[in-house]
Amino acid sequence: MPQEREALSPNPSDASSLGFWYDGHLHKGDRITLNIQDPGLLYGATVFTTLRVFAHNLDHPRTHWKTHLTRLRQLPPFWVEPDWTRLRQGCELLSAQCPILRITLFPDGREWITGRLLPQDLLTRQTEGIRAQVLDPSWSRSLPQWKTGNYLAPWLGLRSAQTAGLQEGIFVDAAGNWLETTTGNLWGLRSGVWVTPPLESGVLGGVMREWILADSSGCSGEFWTPDLVQTLDAIAYSNCVVGIVPIQEVVGMSRWESASCDSFKALQIRVLG
Repeated sequence: MPQEREALSPNPSDASSLGFWYDGHLHKGDRITLNIQDPGLLYGATVFTTLRVFAHNLDHPRTHWKTHLTRLRQLPPFWVEPDWTRLRQGCELLSAQCPILRITLFPDGREWITGRLLPQDLLTRQTEGIRAQVLDPSWSRSLPQWKTGNYLAPWLGLRSAQTAGLQEGIFVDAAGNWLETTTGNLWGLRSGVWVTPPLESGVLGGVMREWILADSSGCSGEFWTPDLVQTLDAIAYSNCVVGIVPIQEVVGMSRWESASCDSFKALQIRVLG
């Protein structure tokens, strides 16, 4: 059974009380001041990455700090490079109290770093699994080659799922091919091999997805057609916060025993350590 006993802040549940880092300075409270013409505010013109800091150490191997930096360094056109030393300083300060950091970059090079605590139900999700639903095909991720602040489609998808009493939504394309969840990449067990939708299908290249593919010789990228989905023996989703979580049911589609699948348990042990 995976253990999620990360040392957390002595402050209760509100990590926002710890403040945030913005444009080279640590700020108290949970309010940020932006120019009303800021493209990040008007158009969601930001890029970001979310990482989980293990043992309060950015250089811990399970934090994947270098991979997150690689993602951030792949800036869109018209972007100004941030001060990477200053960005690291802000992350060091917040990671002393927060196990999860979100690093956001504005087009003019400003950095904005916020921290939060682990989800309270994380261990339950990891051991018992979740329920999900397939989303409206017209909802699609914007510019998946970057993780942009225009997150309207994932936000709508997650809200839709939560309103239905579920924990996740699954994006599909016009042909009904499954792509990814609102917060992570999909994994499916097929004939003893774990398969995940390829980047060519329009999914975000998650940091955890990249690590699993590199660490596991028995994983591959494959388009998730409706026919392929029916052949899967177990499914799950991954991201850097949750690691990998089994999906037990996609409402109106299929049920799986993913959480009790031996192959899933072996994969989860590799991911969670």
